[in-house]
Amino acid sequence: MPEYPDITVYIESMSRLILGQRLLSIRLISPFFLRTVSPAIDDFTGKRLMTFERLGKRIVFVFEKEYFLIVHLMVAGRLHWKPVGTMVSRKVGLATLDFESGCLTVTESGTKKRASLHLVADRESLSAFDRGGINVMESSLAAFSERLLSENHTLKRALTDPRLFDGIGNAYSDEILHAAELSPALLTSKMKAVDIERLYHISRSQLQYWTEKLRHEAEGAFPEKVTAFRPDMAVHGKFGQPCPRCRTAVQRIRYADNETNYCPRCQTSGKLLSDRSLARLLR
Repeated sequence: MPEYPDITVYIESMSRLILGQRLLSIRLISPFFLRTVSPAIDDFTGKRLMTFERLGKRIVFVFEKEYFLIVHLMVAGRLHWKPVGTMVSRKVGLATLDFESGCLTVTESGTKKRASLHLVADRESLSAFDRGGINVMESSLAAFSERLLSENHTLKRALTDPRLFDGIGNAYSDEILHAAELSPALLTSKMKAVDIERLYHISRSQLQYWTEKLRHEAEGAFPEKVTAFRPDMAVHGKFGQPCPRCRTAVQRIRYADNETNYCPRCQTSGKLLSDRSLARLLR
């Protein structure tokens, strides 16, 4: 799922390409992608794109007269920039936004169609999509600490809870916790002040590092290689591979569609965390 670094680079690229242009049309390829009925798609035709905003992992296209187009890419949704008039395969295509200089297409691989498009016509309606999480990159240590300790969760759950922090998902939470040498299963209520401060600074540095890295990889072009599994990640998606810090085999916890990756030596003092899906199977 595209997270804060990916969404940030998407928005920067789209800003360079289409900011200030008028939306010529929205070609809806998959009817299931559109989740609202009012305002109508045609109400956006001809409106000028004023700016972009981010609500967690949602990208908000802000048009003149307070018209908002909200895209949530979920797990397999991706954005692509194509020449004017490009036709997209119905197998993966969800919609195409036609601008004066080109087409922004939304695709989703796989059979589970989870990506969504919402259209709203006022700021109050837009606020309903805000889950309330704070932006770690803009928060103070005090605000981060208060939010982290507001509920007693495991660190993994706390970092990925959109009501607490916005834009952090499975991939970058794994990388943050590994860099901070903290267990994903550590309860927030048991954290020491020094650990919270370390987590705060490393969360910011990791998000900044990956944002800069994705910018560099795109080399000024539209980012076409957005993925949650990167070869230079330390632990995410690296089950069984050696930890880059201590060479211990990376372990994982799998539950439903979620996966947590960690180094048992660096993060859990050698303890293997319980895989709940396996635990249920073995009762």
